[in-house]
Amino acid sequence: MHGPAADTRVSAWRPAVRGITEVFHAHFVDHAYPPHTHDVWTLLIVDDGAIRFDLDRHRHGVLRRSVTLLPPHVPHDGRAATAHGFRKRVLYLDTTLLGAGLAGAAVDRPNVSDHLLRHRVHQLHQALARPGESFEAESRLAFVLERLDRHLRGHAPPAVPPPSHRLAVRLRELLDARTEAGITLHEAAELLHAHPTHLVRVFTRAYGLPPHLYLTGRRVQRARRLLLAGHPPALAATAAGFYDQSHLTRHFKRHLGVSPARYVGAG
Repeated sequence: MHGPAADTRVSAWRPAVRGITEVFHAHFVDHAYPPHTHDVWTLLIVDDGAIRFDLDRHRHGVLRRSVTLLPPHVPHDGRAATAHGFRKRVLYLDTTLLGAGLAGAAVDRPNVSDHLLRHRVHQLHQALARPGESFEAESRLAFVLERLDRHLRGHAPPAVPPPSHRLAVRLRELLDARTEAGITLHEAAELLHAHPTHLVRVFTRAYGLPPHLYLTGRRVQRARRLLLAGHPPALAATAAGFYDQSHLTRHFKRHLGVSPARYVGAG
């Protein structure tokens, strides 16, 4: 019998992204969840092993290639389907993100076999694990939700509005004005009267990179000017809109190949 202390690894946090109530990463071997419910949506991917679970008295399994979505208020349990247990990553999503009318479809088809969706969920987890990347995470969440909605409703994707260069320009102007203070994708979409995924698509088509990368680049440029003006890296980081100095350093090295301290000859 395995010891639970050695077999169980868990990390959980609440990110600064609207609609995500919790991020939960875990490795379990012997642990089995008793029947329970959540008052939020449960979006789950498995990175190793497999899971068996009962949902509304029907048996299911989760494999690495699939994405699992469990609806609120529906009883389910969970346990390892392999001897070495399983590793999973979970997002708990507020009910405002997916309509209550989709719960029945999720009960009938909790597992979605969609390589692109799984990759997008993986990318979302990566963004959520990096402090200061909430704008990227929010953008990635919007595309995850769009694809989930399509699967649950079981119809062709909705007609996409034609690209609007003017809309892309307005978003760029908004990002330029809010480089240091920051802005959420939801707020930008409301200000510009556009759907979040459409906003990201038109910007990427117009400028060749998504809005979160454009904003990061603008912040790196701002930090460069502050460093050359004599500001220490920690102050330059927050003044340019980064979460902290390590957040600046990570992106600064990606853009320029050196740390902020080495850039100005301080290290």
